[in-house]
Amino acid sequence: MTPVRRRAEKALPALAAVVASAVALGGLTAWTTAGAAGTPAELKVTHARVLQPFPGRESTAVVFSITNSGTADDRLTSVTSPAVTEAMISRDDDVGAGAARMRMVASATVPARGTLEMTPYGTDVMVELREPVTLGQRIPFVLRFEESGDIEAEAVVVRHSEWSYR
Repeated sequence: MTPVRRRAEKALPALAAVVASAVALGGLTAWTTAGAAGTPAELKVTHARVLQPFPGRESTAVVFSITNSGTADDRLTSVTSPAVTEAMISRDDDVGAGAARMRMVASATVPARGTLEMTPYGTDVMVELREPVTLGQRIPFVLRFEESGDIEAEAVVVRHSEWSYR
């Protein structure tokens, strides 16, 4: 075997790796350019409602409709407002016989190309209000998401029967 051929045979595995990497990089570039790689979460917060607390109570629920037009999930991790002393994401779990148990959760998923529809009977935000509120009052909130960061929203105070997001 000639020295040139020996050197070529030694370089062949390295050359194959370079060609395979170039093909893979080209494929990934085309996939991303075509939009098949997905888009980050694109969130919109609408239909924000604060349920008017029952007389003598400071705690109540806040519900939001959060739509994600992106192709990646995101997670609501916290909610704040100057009008509340505490806000916690909660979820009601069915325990049978028409009863439910509320539990606090660390986050709530906003699915890709989907909507997180909060309700007082499912996922919501439990808050302790600093001061009494009145029907129609608008209260500012900041919703913090794992990937999308902070999004500001304004919720209106409504009667319990008017919480619907539609």
